[in-house]
Amino acid sequence: MRWRMKDSPDNNDQSTRRNGQLRLLTLVILAIGIASLAYWLVYGRDWVSTDDAFVTGNVITLSAQTTGTVVEVLAENTQFVEAGDVLVRLDGARAQIALEEAKAGLGETVRRIAGLFSDVEKFRQQIQSKQASLARLQHDLRRYRGAIAEEAIPQQQLQNAEDQARELEAAIRQSQAELKGAEAQVAGTTVERHPAVLKSAAALKRFYLEFVRQRIVAPVRGYVSKRRVQVGDDVRPGSPLLTIVPLDYLWVEANLRETEMARVRPGQEAEITVSMLGNNHTYRGSVEGIHPGTGSVFALLPPENASGNFIHIVERVPVRIRLSPDEIKAHPLRPGLSTVTRINVAQTGRPVLQSSATPDHASYRTSVYERELIDADEQIQQIIRTNLAPELDQAESRAGNANSSYGMDKKIR
Repeated sequence: MRWRMKDSPDNNDQSTRRNGQLRLLTLVILAIGIASLAYWLVYGRDWVSTDDAFVTGNVITLSAQTTGTVVEVLAENTQFVEAGDVLVRLDGARAQIALEEAKAGLGETVRRIAGLFSDVEKFRQQIQSKQASLARLQHDLRRYRGAIAEEAIPQQQLQNAEDQARELEAAIRQSQAELKGAEAQVAGTTVERHPAVLKSAAALKRFYLEFVRQRIVAPVRGYVSKRRVQVGDDVRPGSPLLTIVPLDYLWVEANLRETEMARVRPGQEAEITVSMLGNNHTYRGSVEGIHPGTGSVFALLPPENASGNFIHIVERVPVRIRLSPDEIKAHPLRPGLSTVTRINVAQTGRPVLQSSATPDHASYRTSVYERELIDADEQIQQIIRTNLAPELDQAESRAGNANSSYGMDKKIR
């Protein structure tokens, strides 16, 4: 005989509570699903989102431009510097010695070239003197030939005069050849514009730059980071010293999956949440442009999919998103920060190949090096004036205004 035990009141209560909890959980899950579907239909389907997005900016590496030993470091990490501020100073003794040698070399060249202009004038005066002697001798020859017919002078005197005339002709031709050689070295130029002087001036400028660049200045304004240089370091051209980061111009590089790129266009609005700030602030940006290749194309070792086994991996395309300078100023960011970035793909935007990214910020250019040679030009002019004597200047002027060669005034008949 089987006995069936009746359910106790406790078991009934537990079953009722369990059923109620299951129904409640089912309703909650269903509500969440409905809410998520509604959110996606109304709002989410018009946005693409990624957490593979980072704040990016211009990170400017300051390197040495000349050789020297570091004697003073004037900047430290996190310090703000203006364009033109001296950040590192090198020992300039060797550069100064080389500069003094270049100045002496320029002065020597100026004097040598000025001497060439004087030689031109000297040869011209020699030719004029010899031509005058030849003209006087030719006059004597005419008288001698008239007197020889009357036997008033010996024949030997006439022959001696003719020999002297031929010697003067040869001497004049020699002086003319020397004049042409001297003129060939100075023709069409002045002492200041002579190639040898310009070459020496260029050498002086090179050593002047070596001397000036012993003081290493900031090319742009920004914050100092990653300082490597120490006092006593021997640096060479290209040696990295420190990094300058302008924090007033930043953007976001969002790496979107290729399956999400069909509707992304430049000009669309974007919302950026930075992990450092959490949900305290949402940045507003706009798509500036889409990179012309996926990240793998520009990798150090691009994949070779034509060999071996192939595994399909969804590639990511970098999208550049501009941030508002006012927003960056109010809520400062740093390059490298992680973000969650969403792009409103419901907006039409511009054609996919039409980028609005432009190098219009001050961090893309510098003018601190433009005036480095102004003092050098003034020193060159001073050296030329000092070594160019007034009489040599006059000789140069005469050499430029006179004819390039002289001919004989008369021929012996």
